[in-house]
Amino acid sequence: MKNILLTGDSKGLGLEIKNELVQKGYNVIGVSRSSKDIKYDFNDINGIKELYLNILKKRGPIHGYVNNAALAYDDIITNLNSDKLINMYNVNVFSPMMLTKYVLRDMLLNKTKGSIVHVSSISAHTGYKGLAMYASSKGSLEAFSKNTAREWGRIGIRSNVVCPGFMNTSMSSTLSDQQRNKIFRRNSKQKELQVCEVSSAVNFLISDKSSGITGQIIHVDNGTI
Repeated sequence: MKNILLTGDSKGLGLEIKNELVQKGYNVIGVSRSSKDIKYDFNDINGIKELYLNILKKRGPIHGYVNNAALAYDDIITNLNSDKLINMYNVNVFSPMMLTKYVLRDMLLNKTKGSIVHVSSISAHTGYKGLAMYASSKGSLEAFSKNTAREWGRIGIRSNVVCPGFMNTSMSSTLSDQQRNKIFRRNSKQKELQVCEVSSAVNFLISDKSSGITGQIIHVDNGTI
């Protein structure tokens, strides 16, 4: 049974991804602050090494890594707070980068032709008021993933991004109905994207069925324009 490391596994999209991967026969290693598997706060960048060496490595070879954990910091740019910005980047960018480092080392050690999937956001491509900081963190991940693919593709390790459109999750729960409807009007289907539609794309990129796909950003967004 192949081990898939999944961050942000306890709710919303992460929980949906976890359930689908389990149904497909994978052994999912979940990591989040409220995970039923491994509890970890990704604001702690310096603890990533110990997390891998003392816990993850003992679970066996890692065949796939889904980086889904994220922290939203929403505000207009003129109100930007450096402490909140750094905290978000710790969770959304720096910890995933460090964890990718150890996942790659694990794949190299075990000669695993693995797959890495980062979950981004449509906000990195289509502007939304108040999401500049959050969008910038997701844009960083997209650039990191593309270069990861270029660097390690020659030995069979793939890295891709799934870029979801607007979904009704806890991260969007503060929006009013008016704001939601305005966002829906920006996609071609003019309706809310389902979480299961995104999780299916993640599952596909983790699987061997997508063996020819790497360095890509796959938009699952109901045709957001």
